[in-house]
Amino acid sequence: MPKLTIEQLDLRGKRVFVRADLNTPLVQGQVSDDTRLRAVLPTIQLALKAGAAVVLASHLGRPKGKPSPESSLRPVALRLEALLGRPVELAPDCVGPETEARARALRPGEVLLLENLRFHPEEEANDDGFARRLAGLADCYVDDAFAAAHRAHASIAAITKHLQPAAAGVLMQQELAALGRILGAPARPLVAILGGAKVSDKLALVEHLLERVDALLIGGGMAFTFLLALGHAVGRSLVEPDRVETARAALEKARRCGARIVLPVDALVAPDLESPTGRAVGIREIPADQTGLDIGPRTVAGFATALRGARTIIWNGPMGVFEKPPFAGGTLAVARAVAESGAFSVIGGGDTIAAVAQAGVTDRIGYISTAGGAFLEFLEGRRLPGVEALTEAPA
Repeated sequence: MPKLTIEQLDLRGKRVFVRADLNTPLVQGQVSDDTRLRAVLPTIQLALKAGAAVVLASHLGRPKGKPSPESSLRPVALRLEALLGRPVELAPDCVGPETEARARALRPGEVLLLENLRFHPEEEANDDGFARRLAGLADCYVDDAFAAAHRAHASIAAITKHLQPAAAGVLMQQELAALGRILGAPARPLVAILGGAKVSDKLALVEHLLERVDALLIGGGMAFTFLLALGHAVGRSLVEPDRVETARAALEKARRCGARIVLPVDALVAPDLESPTGRAVGIREIPADQTGLDIGPRTVAGFATALRGARTIIWNGPMGVFEKPPFAGGTLAVARAVAESGAFSVIGGGDTIAAVAQAGVTDRIGYISTAGGAFLEFLEGRRLPGVEALTEAPA
């Protein structure tokens, strides 16, 4: 069912609890990348323009259920002030008498940022009592944290039992629309690109996508487990021996489904990660003492050809050890190929987003998801607690 949206709420004179994902990197006590902060601005600004006061909530890092100075949201409050052009008060906690008093005192147009939700173990435990205390801070609920929507946490799931209506924020709507477009009725051919280190991280995704895509391009370390399943010697490349049979079953499933799995035909190999350069060899020619660290030029060309005819593209995961410059070329080449394909493309994952930015093609990607785990779980076809908890839109 379609979910209620923030635009459908009457917010005038209300205190709106906005669950955002402000889990942003800090360097020397300052926000070093404000991408996630900028992503939630449209929701905050919409609420303020509608005459509401905003109680903003988020987690930051993994403080293990207790206060931690390095995980305080104070730097986030300061950066949000600059972005919004208005004061953003930081509450001393996310619950408690002082925080409740500050929330009650909010006037339309004001913003109160709660301190890190994960300073309380009850948050990750989805504790009902904790959720009730959070709910008491506001009159209605808006979830704009798609990146955390796969977590059944108190501020995401249990809170909606006590605070209604529960609507989707602007970013949440954009994420659901983009991913829904892929899983609903995508323009075809639909091509998926998967990379990253381990097959085990993405087996469920491979299984789910094979029933929906026309082609699946596999690179990164996970490709070597598939190549081993086909009987290729892969030298010292990363493999998961206990997943070889599963990879073989996925290849068989692809044959039955009529989906094409495209694997590397060559690789950039080197003795180890610290090597200043690599050399391209065919997949059948990887020396026993060498490690595959990136896809090779023939694979790049083959992937580019497969992408050229696509009308919809999903991409998650680098094609090699992207953080090492000598082995970033394959990932950057795929980023450019995605941009040049003319297809509607959706990408997710930190390395993938970084590759697109480094390749200078960010503005030519259809949609860039702010999510990591939630992005993958949605594409696996799993129900996300943060989405399920939202109020259904009126018919």
